[in-house]
Amino acid sequence: MASLTVINVKGDATGSVSVRDDVFAVEPNVNCVRQALLAYEANQRQGTHSTKTRGMVSGGGRKPWRQKGTGRARQGSIRAPQWRGGAIIFGPQPRDYRQKLNKKVKRAAIASALSDLVRQNRLKVVDSLALDEIKTKKFLGILEGIGVANEKRVLVMLPQPDEKVLRSARNLPNVLVIPVNNVNIYCLLTCDALITTPEAIKQLEEAIA
Repeated sequence: MASLTVINVKGDATGSVSVRDDVFAVEPNVNCVRQALLAYEANQRQGTHSTKTRGMVSGGGRKPWRQKGTGRARQGSIRAPQWRGGAIIFGPQPRDYRQKLNKKVKRAAIASALSDLVRQNRLKVVDSLALDEIKTKKFLGILEGIGVANEKRVLVMLPQPDEKVLRSARNLPNVLVIPVNNVNIYCLLTCDALITTPEAIKQLEEAIA
């Protein structure tokens, strides 16, 4: 089994945590990552877009003028698509964009993303992220001590929801705090640094076992 260095909030090494090779030391599977990302983005779509077809637009039941003898083109309804205020041809209709993803593919994608973060030294394991009060300045000091305060996007993964950490970090535009059970391929791929704890690491390994 591989191991990751555990640091404190000042960035000093305090120990190590053993991690599974099949989660944090795999060869990235690009195909699985791509499938998982496409499925995630598709599942975020609401699919509530809607346009009115000819049968949905009110009015237009009467023929606007007689078929022949007026010199104008024949028309059957003022709600036909070529009329202003008429129907829409082949417009979008409500639909479900959800995609099903095989569990093995999802696990392989998550493991690939985590392994890539470890390989690039962008995963930081901190012995504790607990705060005694809700204070953005204190949480920012932790990020500065770890050395990730200037990263464009920092993902903080906690073993369980922590109100003090969540409210302390919500004013920082480059920080996203999530519990382990909400981790997804999108947030792992888009973060520049992942901050977590040994407890969260073990929970994550159990979740994708």
